Amino acid sequence: MTLRHTTLLAALAGATLLSACAPLLLGGAAVSGALMATDRRTSGAQVEDQGIEFKGESRLKTALGDRAHLNVTSYNRTALITGEVATEADRQVAENVVQGIENVKAVVNEATVAGLSSLTSRTNDTIIASKVKASFVDAKDLQANSIKVVGERGIIYLMGRVTEREANRAAEVARGVSGVQKVVRVFEIISEAELKALQPEPKAKPAQPAQ
Repeated sequence: MTLRHTTLLAALAGATLLSACAPLLLGGAAVSGALMATDRRTSGAQVEDQGIEFKGESRLKTALGDRAHLNVTSYNRTALITGEVATEADRQVAENVVQGIENVKAVVNEATVAGLSSLTSRTNDTIIASKVKASFVDAKDLQANSIKVVGERGIIYLMGRVTEREANRAAEVARGVSGVQKVVRVFEIISEAELKALQPEPKAKPAQPAQ
């Protein structure tokens, strides 16, 4: 692995463990504002997604306590539930709790009825997700910051507003990463025309002085 890849993976892994509100620092410069500006969600949706994630995990902890390990990841108001619960009844409780959060428009319940995952397993998932994200950065035909990556028990979940072409390519890249057992697409599919409309207008080149 090159020094560039190692540095990038370390930054991405660190960012995953930090609060969603904290800016990611690369080369000493805060880039959270830049990432927000190039995100395919509106700024309002981004703020609401952060609120959904915070409220979701807090309310699930209150409702289920230590008998569940659950994460809530929201993208454009679609909430993804991952992790483990003790019973099918608890799984339904989790879905109802998240569905009741303001601004949630859809819930994708991927919680598994199983024993709680170990700290080692969770750390491994973070590393694998970071590798997938790094692979998206290396792929010149993908916009890495437009895809959210969630790792759980070796399964990679992909979220974002992407075209069918981008969705297929992202899934292909993710499957090629060591440690990935399965890829689940939780994308919001948009057309190529919609994607073009989301792209920033290219800056005009400055006029050259007359010779």
